[in-house]
Amino acid sequence: MSRFAPPEKRKRAERRGRWSEWGAAIFLMAKGYSILAMRYRARAGEVDIIARRGEVIAFIEVKARRDLMAAIDAVTFTSQNRIRAAGDHWLARQPDAARLSLRYDIVAIVPWTWPRHIEDAF
Repeated sequence: MSRFAPPEKRKRAERRGRWSEWGAAIFLMAKGYSILAMRYRARAGEVDIIARRGEVIAFIEVKARRDLMAAIDAVTFTSQNRIRAAGDHWLARQPDAARLSLRYDIVAIVPWTWPRHIEDAF
């Protein structure tokens, strides 16, 4: 979505993204994850969801697209770097950071299917 798109189109996309993130969070909680943060922002980037299961911290990007491959392809190299930078920022503030394992995941939201959790996506 271009920043030059009409305001109503941008609002619809923003609303869809927020609903997708909440749906992904509920899906992850059903899988046994604890949601530590949603829409975590740092100067260098943003992470949609930070979740924990055991000693694993997952930095998760949520993408809602028409099909699975479009969702996966939407997480570009540039966005991966932003997610990593925001994840590093969050991790630097955790007292138990040294004993945690990190992972970068994608949750793809595709119409009329269950969310797809791709672990260790990048």
